[in-house]
Order: sequence, then structure tokens, then C-alpha cells
Amino acid sequence: MNIPAVFWLIPFASVCALAMAWYFFKSMMKASEGNNRMVEIAQYIRIGAMAYLKQQYRIVIIIFIILCAIFAFMSYVLRVQNPWVPFAFLTGGFFSGLCGFFGMKTATYASARTAHAASKSLNSGLRIAFRSGAVMGLVVVGLGLLDIAIWFVLLNAFYRGEHLALITITTTMLTFGMGASTQALFARVGGGIYTKAADVGADLVGKVEADIPEDDPRNPATIADNVGDNVGDVAGMGADLYESYCGSILSTAALGATAFAFNGDMQLKAVIAPMLIAAVGIFLSIAGIFMVRTKEGASMKNLLHALNTGTNISSCLIAVAAFIILWALHIDNWLGVSFSVICGLAAGVIIGMSTEYYTSHSYKPTQEIAKAAQTGSATVIIKGIGTGMISTMIPVVTISAAIILSYLCANGFDMSLSSLSISHGLYGIGIAAVGMLSTLGITLATDAYGPIADNAGGNAEMSCLGEEVRNRTDALDALGNTTAATGKGFAIGSAALTALALLASYIEEVKIHMVRVVREGGTFVDKLGNEFIPEKAQLLDMINYFQVTLMNPKVIIGVFIGAMAAFMFSGITMGAVGRAAAAMVEEVRRQFREIKGILEGKAVPDYSRCIEISTRSALREMVFPSLLAIAIPIIVAIILGVAGVMGLLVGGMSTGFTLAVFMANSGGAWDNAKKMIEEGNFGGKGSDSHKASIVGDTVGDPFKDTSGPSLNILIKLMSMVSIVMAGVAVALA
Repeated sequence: MNIPAVFWLIPFASVCALAMAWYFFKSMMKASEGNNRMVEIAQYIRIGAMAYLKQQYRIVIIIFIILCAIFAFMSYVLRVQNPWVPFAFLTGGFFSGLCGFFGMKTATYASARTAHAASKSLNSGLRIAFRSGAVMGLVVVGLGLLDIAIWFVLLNAFYRGEHLALITITTTMLTFGMGASTQALFARVGGGIYTKAADVGADLVGKVEADIPEDDPRNPATIADNVGDNVGDVAGMGADLYESYCGSILSTAALGATAFAFNGDMQLKAVIAPMLIAAVGIFLSIAGIFMVRTKEGASMKNLLHALNTGTNISSCLIAVAAFIILWALHIDNWLGVSFSVICGLAAGVIIGMSTEYYTSHSYKPTQEIAKAAQTGSATVIIKGIGTGMISTMIPVVTISAAIILSYLCANGFDMSLSSLSISHGLYGIGIAAVGMLSTLGITLATDAYGPIADNAGGNAEMSCLGEEVRNRTDALDALGNTTAATGKGFAIGSAALTALALLASYIEEVKIHMVRVVREGGTFVDKLGNEFIPEKAQLLDMINYFQVTLMNPKVIIGVFIGAMAAFMFSGITMGAVGRAAAAMVEEVRRQFREIKGILEGKAVPDYSRCIEISTRSALREMVFPSLLAIAIPIIVAIILGVAGVMGLLVGGMSTGFTLAVFMANSGGAWDNAKKMIEEGNFGGKGSDSHKASIVGDTVGDPFKDTSGPSLNILIKLMSMVSIVMAGVAVALA
């Protein structure tokens, strides 16, 4: 199989993304960090963040070595897996961790520079913060697409000329997504526990009990809180969306290889089409980044408009580009497949708008939560939970519509359940996920911007900069809360489409493991000895073979276990935050009690002790829930087989998606309701309403920054593990 010349646009685009990331990083580093106090604070945060990340990576490396040894045993001794699995697993985890490292390194250098730039103008602060966030976005898409291109070239050289080569290549490449998912889950869970332990301790003792402002240098937990913003919302988010980005492209490529099997060059074109769309998306993301700017004195809506200008223009242009790419490739039903891409893009925009509506204090839902603070903490919590539950409707309906429309568009509105119709429809769903994530370079920039702006506000407060500067950083921070909530909604929405594409890829992987012996004439033998002709293989035959039906108790049990896994995982991670936060609260109280003069500003708090508590708690608590996500699909595969795994993935995907939207939106709304009160509404800072809103925000912290965003990794990781374990499930059937 000869690689077409157009393929080389893919690694070229990835190199361009990495080059632009380097350019933005160097441009940011040329800006001034401000006065000595600002430099000192930034250095505290930088040292704490890097120290945590290094310790986290030590633990993750040990776990990766153990898992890699298990996969090697399964591949080379039991021979139930592809021999490339251990290597692909390692590279996926390595690049995922590298994305988090580069993004966090940039963020810790950018916060003080953003605060100093905000002393000049709002636009200067926005420019540095956003372009520093763009480093994360461009590193993720650059490394992701480069990793995919390298693996494709390598495996093509190895399997060239073999029967079903592209199917083997694409399903093998899927396995490096498991490494990325595993690393992402550790980064998300560990970072989430770290940041929320510090945040809760800083808020409950500092703001509620001691009645001192947020980010006040007298608060011992404030440096740990700022460190946590970086390890959770930058390193964690980068690793998270790296595996979403790669997973959507790889699963779609695998579906294309099977949907267009034995159709000459069409199969190869269907495999590289999602990669090409992602490559063009990189160039359009870079163009969109340069469009983001605002004017002095801009309102929240003006700032949102500034960010939306770049993202929306990039999305519109990639929609046009998709038509051109698929037409130029002469993909069968290229027009319908192009509309599938539009479905994914539209779903991403609608989910983002829905999240903005339910979490921004420019709109009624969050305003109502702020108003509820006048009657106490309980009503704030009740109103926030109710708002979060209601907010799930639009994303669920949107994703459902995107699934059915992308399916129908790709298969030419063929309503039959023939193998060809189903395969083409599933390819459409996969490419819809690629469409949603195609402009991730700029979409992730708007998310990574949030913690940079938050840290800039903290630096301005601790450095005692003027009120005008603080007002500007507060405006950037409030915008960051909304963009972070929007980014989480986007990540969760893309996870749902990607998980569904991975479910379809699991079916194809099972079909591959059913075939045991190659005969002359291109026919095969399945595991029961029946003749199996791939060109005529019916998807429904495989489903019936394993009795994947709602009448099979194994499927129902799997659905229940999948739903339970989402709640159990959330409960474990929230419990971890609670334990870590309790230790932080006690430490902050101890320092206020024992270190005389802290509240008067005459003594310096022991910041390092609080950083140590968050670090130790996060590293200890992140291991069990992460390993649980790997263990559940393995146990289900061994006990319940393929039918049970199918139920598990369906239950985990549907429940995990809805629960994640609820938690992310509730937490975002509580946070911005507090911000609204701090702007002088309903009593303003220091009032009873403000204290009630702080309690609501504290409850929402693990919702939106630990459990909620970790769920989208959970549902994809369970799918990835199931794909890797497909050989075991089939062997035991």
C-alpha cells in the first residue's frame, strides 16, 4: 500500500502547530513579569507545580511499566493481542504526559506576565493569557497528529502487502489511545484532588472564617491553590483532550478501514480523511488565535465575543474545508459525510452555548443562584443542583441529534440494517467527533486561558497592585470561569461521540479476533469453524453470535455496572477531595492559631506545608480510582464476555455523559454566582449572601474540577481497555 502524497500534509501540519506553540511561548517569555514581588510569587507557584508533576510522573511510570509487562505477556505468551500493543501503549502515555508538562510550564510563566500586562490595558492582559493558553492547544494537536502520522507510516511499512492490512493497522493504532487515556485519568484525578483540596481549605477558613479576600497572601493555602489551578486545569485538561483528539481520529480511521474494506483506494482515503480534516483544522486554529482581541473597559459579553470570534470563524472555515477535502478524495457519498462533519461542529457550538447560558452570570440561571444566596447556603446548593440537572437536557438532545443525523448523512439515509449501511453510518458518527475536535487548537486555548487568568488575579492580589489592575484581572478571571465551564462541556460532548465511535471500533476488534485461520482463496474460519468471508460479513451476525440483545441478562448486568461505575467513580474522587480538604482546613486553622501575626500581615505563612499536604493527598488518592477504571472492563470481559462489555460501555457512556454535564454545569454556575455577588450584587463581598455563595462554590469545586471532567476520561478509558482486551473476551466466549 503506497502512501499518497497528500498524506504528508498531516505531519507538516503537526510540525507547524508545534512551531507556532514555540513562537507563542517565546513571545510570552519576552514580556516582563513585573516587580520583584510578582516574580517571587510566580516562582513559588512554578516550583510547587513542577515538584508535584515530577512526583506524579514517578508513580505513573511505575504503573505504566507494570501494565506494559501485562500487555507484553498477553501479546507474546498468550498471543491474544497484537504484538505492537505494549509499545503503542507506552507512546500514548508518553505524549499525553508531555502535553500536560509543556502546557503547565507555559502557564506558570504566563500568570505574572498577564498580571503585569493588565496594568497597561485589558487587551494586553487578554493577549498574553490567551496566546499562552494557545501553547497548550497547539502542543496537544501537534503532538497528537505527529504521533498518529509516525505510527501510520511505521505500521504501513511493517504490514504492507498483507491481506486486511489497513484494518490491522488502524485497530493496532487504537491501542496507543489506551496509554493516553490512562495518563489522562491520572492527570485529571490527581490534579483535581490537588487543586480542590487547596481551594476548599483556602475558601472555608480564609474567606468564610477569617474574612480575608481571595488570594490574600495572609492565607497559607493561597499558593497551593494557585499551584492547583495549573496541575488540574492545565496539565490535566491537556492530557484529557489529547486522548479525546487522538481517540476520535483513530476510531474514525478504524471504522473507515472496515466500512470501505475491499473497495480499492477508497479504503485508504477513508482512513486518512479524518487525519486530513484535523490537519487543516490546525491551520485554521492558528488563524483564529490571531483574531482574538478586545477593547479597554470591555464587558463580560464583549470579552466572550472576542474569544468566540476566533473559535466561530475557525469552525465555519473547517466546515467549508471538510467539503473540499472529502470531495477531493472522492469519498463515496462525500456530500453526506461532509454533512456528518457539520453535525459534529454544530453539536460542539450548541453545547458550548448551552454551557455558557447555564454558567455565566450574564444569564438568568446563575443570577437566580446568586439571588438564592440571600436565604442561605442550603438554598444556594438546592438551586445549583437543580440548575445543573436541568442543564443536561440540551447537551443530551444535541448529542442524540448529532448521532442520528451524522449516521443518516453518512449512509445516504439508508434505514436498513445491512452491514454496509451500518458501517457507513458508524463512520459518519466517528467523523462527526473529528469535526467537533478539528479546531481543538483554538478551543483548548480558550480553556487553558482560564487558569492563567485566575493565577494572574492571584498574583495581582498578593502583589498589592492597584484596584484598576485587579478589576482587569477580575474581568479576565470571570471570563476564564465561563470559558473553563464551556471547555468542560465541550470535552464531555466530544467524549460522548468519541466513546460511541470507540464502541463501534470494539465491535470491529471483536470480529478480527473471531477469525483464526486464513485459507486459500481469501476465505477465513471463525472460532467455531464456520467459513467467514469478510467481504460479506454481516455486523448483525456478530451481534447475534454473542447474543448482544436486551433479552440477554449479561447485557443488562453490564449496563447496570456501567452506570454504577460512573457514580462510584464520582463518589470515590469526591471523597478523596473531602479528605484532602479536611487536612488542609486543619492546617490553615493551625497556622492562624499558632503563627502569631499572620492576620495582621506581620508574619509569613508556611506555604510549603500546604503545598506538601495537597501533593501528598493527590498522589495517594489518585491511584485507586484510576486503576478501578482499568479493572472494571477487564473483570466484566472475563466474567460476562462480549455481551457484558457491550452493556458496560453503553451504560457507562450514557450515565457518565449526563452525570458529567450535570456536575460541570452546577460547579460552574456556583462559581460564577459567587463572582456576581463579589461584584457588588445582593450585598457584595463580606455579606451573608457572599458567605452562602462561597459554601455553594466550595461544594461545586470537586463537581466541576475533579469528578465531572474525570468522567469523560472514564468512559473513553473503559472503551479503550475493552478494545485491548477484546481478544480475551472472545477467547473466553
